Amino acid sequence: MDVVSIQHEYGIWGGDDGAYVLDFVGALRVPAVTTLHTVLQDPTAGQREVLSELIARSHATVVMSRSAATRLETAYGVEPWRLDVVPHGVLDLPLVDPESVKASLGVEGKDVILSFGLLGPGKGYENALEALPAVVAAHPTACYVIVGATHPDLLRTEGEAYRQRLVAQVERHGMADHVRFVDRFVGRVELTRWLEAADVFVTPYPNLDQIVSGTLSYAMGAGRAIVSTPYTYAAELLADGRGRLVRPGSVEDLAGSLIELLGDRDLRAEMGRRAYAHSRGMVWSAVGADYRRVLARVAAQPARPQPGGSLAAIGV
Repeated sequence: MDVVSIQHEYGIWGGDDGAYVLDFVGALRVPAVTTLHTVLQDPTAGQREVLSELIARSHATVVMSRSAATRLETAYGVEPWRLDVVPHGVLDLPLVDPESVKASLGVEGKDVILSFGLLGPGKGYENALEALPAVVAAHPTACYVIVGATHPDLLRTEGEAYRQRLVAQVERHGMADHVRFVDRFVGRVELTRWLEAADVFVTPYPNLDQIVSGTLSYAMGAGRAIVSTPYTYAAELLADGRGRLVRPGSVEDLAGSLIELLGDRDLRAEMGRRAYAHSRGMVWSAVGADYRRVLARVAAQPARPQPGGSLAAIGV
């Protein structure tokens, strides 16, 4: 073994603020490359200390957006030379007309709005459902499809109570014929079909601190028109006409953008083409090549950073 790749998210490592990752990297006798899935703008003191020390002990640190790198440089004091930006990987899909896929999923004749991912209150689906009556009034064939199982942590604490609240919201607005829950984990093939069948993809996330979204990346890779709140990752990736950003929490803005896009096939197609072109550097083969370059460079380095040796330089 020449190099170890560490995936860092606070919730997947034990100890206070995931501190056990430091025990792991400290026991290594080969260099480590760490990929950060979360970089908080306002971390607790413990979260900041763990992340800063992990970066100091890693030979290279990978982030998935330029905004994440900038945040580490400005808010954490990390030197730019420690950081590599490698985008979130996406499937290498052909750019297809949604109408060619809808019949296979039972949504032929529908204007399909899609969200997918593990279900939980952090996704902002409530706002999308609040916007739906206005969208349906303008486009009576609109159908909002939410694909994904309930987050396992949420299942452990409250079962399917959150999903049931969403269903109750749908019924309260009389939207049962316009919402479809695919309430299970779907594999790559079925997920691809849903992405290709979507006319518009929506990520109404309320957490504007989010620096990466696999769902948004995948929608770009499928060349879909996208409507999103301006969380950090979306603001970066959907710039220059690659998507539509709406005010967080604004049901009216969300409804207005969905109505406009569903009513303008050419606008959807142009937005999707821009997203698709941008995502060509994000397909897994390109991401793999980027990681190979990072790993090869690190493997050629003569010595690992000494624990604590450069912590002062990054503000710990």
